Amino acid sequence: MQDWNDYCFDKQGARLTYPFGDDVPVFRVGGKIFALFRETDGCPSVTLKCDPFRAESLREQFAEITPGYHMNKRHWNTVALNGSLSDQDIQMLIDHSYDLVFKSLTREEKAVIIANQLMGRV
Repeated sequence: MQDWNDYCFDKQGARLTYPFGDDVPVFRVGGKIFALFRETDGCPSVTLKCDPFRAESLREQFAEITPGYHMNKRHWNTVALNGSLSDQDIQMLIDHSYDLVFKSLTREEKAVIIANQLMGRV
């Protein structure tokens, strides 16, 4: 299984924060959360933003995907990282979350992120 923290950190403009404690890495773009990692009863999971219709469909298809823990359950899913889903599926879910959040940023916020990336700053 991949190191999902590295995968998230490699996203354009991604920032790693720990607002809920040292054991809960939270990834943001433009100040908005796109991935929140935690562990419950020894099982790691990630909470990701998701299109509401897609979120519901994914929950019906996969037992490992449940409504977002402590988040707006219409827009967030929690994905158990127990090896049941393929790395490709998890990448797709992280990418979808990042894309939704990035698209929600203002034009100015996007421009700053892109400019920083071009200048070699993260």
